[in-house]
Amino acid sequence: MSFIRDAEIENTIRSYAAPLFQAAGLEPSAIEIYLVNDNSLNAFVAGGQKLFLNTGLLMRSEHPGQLIGVIAHETGHISGGHLSRIHAAIEKSSAASVLSYVLGGAATIATGRADLGQAIIMGGQQVGVRSFLKYSRTQESSADQAALTILENTKQSARGLLEFTKILSGQELLSPNRQDPYLRTHPLTRDRIAALEAHVAKSPYSDIAPPPDFQKAHRRMLAKLRAFTESFAITMRRYKETDASLESRYARAIALYRHSKLEEAVVLVDSLISEYPIDPYFHELKGQMMFENGRVAEAMASYETAVRLLPGSPLLRYALAQAQIESNDKALLEPAIANLRGALEQDSDSPATWRSLAIAYGRQGNMGMSSLAMAEEALLMGKPADAVYYAGRAEKLLPAGTTVWLQAQDILQAAKAKQK
Repeated sequence: MSFIRDAEIENTIRSYAAPLFQAAGLEPSAIEIYLVNDNSLNAFVAGGQKLFLNTGLLMRSEHPGQLIGVIAHETGHISGGHLSRIHAAIEKSSAASVLSYVLGGAATIATGRADLGQAIIMGGQQVGVRSFLKYSRTQESSADQAALTILENTKQSARGLLEFTKILSGQELLSPNRQDPYLRTHPLTRDRIAALEAHVAKSPYSDIAPPPDFQKAHRRMLAKLRAFTESFAITMRRYKETDASLESRYARAIALYRHSKLEEAVVLVDSLISEYPIDPYFHELKGQMMFENGRVAEAMASYETAVRLLPGSPLLRYALAQAQIESNDKALLEPAIANLRGALEQDSDSPATWRSLAIAYGRQGNMGMSSLAMAEEALLMGKPADAVYYAGRAEKLLPAGTTVWLQAQDILQAAKAKQK
């Protein structure tokens, strides 16, 4: 299994979820959202305020209202503290560690680029999800009621949640091993469906469609996920050349680039950039195309534009830094470090970003800071012995009493505690 890291998809989900979290009395920035690259229909809360959504769930949703309904339901589990006692031991664990607990296997993380599939999680899926995340019928009803209250307070329709529940009800006659994990861990009853139907029948917001920008973002998300995860032939059949819509061109550009038809892909993405010059994600896609085909200078230009348009995105700044480092221009190492440190201010739990920072400092000859970054990466990767080694080296190389020297000591203490 793998985590998907994608700036556009993460921001789309966050835009759907933030009003729901606020309505539930939760701080949106405190809820961590992770996208799991798995075709099965599933979503779950684990390790405290960590929400995991499978790509299968995202691609199964027919419109944003269904996805919003599921997020509202999972928010009900968070606000209700369901499973909190079971998860108390892993509340402060990294997302990778939490997922490994859920799957019942040890996790091995391989860091990579800030595109689809950054962190690979190898685990034993057979053991965990069903037993670890099982909710009671009472908890499910409670989460439904919380979701309905949240949707009502945000003046959104609960019809999507009802539709999703009916999709699940169609699987009840299947054998357990053929059912989606969501149904196996979230018991469904006729009373739950009846309660949702009663709410939809009386709510003044039931016929209100999701905002147009939500619908547009949903179509783009589906196009991107499908193009990155499905075969070239399937994508091209689904998004035909006769379809000139934004999402069709977007999907075909991705499919063509993945199928080594770079020049055709660039024509499509350039047409999108021409029509939507201030859309950072089209510039990001072109940057990714150029970078992965060895055209680093062109990649940098595209990533610079993307970062200028969306400076608060850690994934975009990480991608730009990668191109700056790979340019082999020593003058660009300092800007790369600045971008990586800026990315870490927003997302300090990214092993790949710490690894790149270590490389950049190493190429500058700053081995103290390089070792410190390697120690941070090792700690996040669950490798306390490596963290002790690199933090110890950083402690010797960095000026005593400085902030970074103290940071090395903190890592040493944390890593030694993990070893015990």
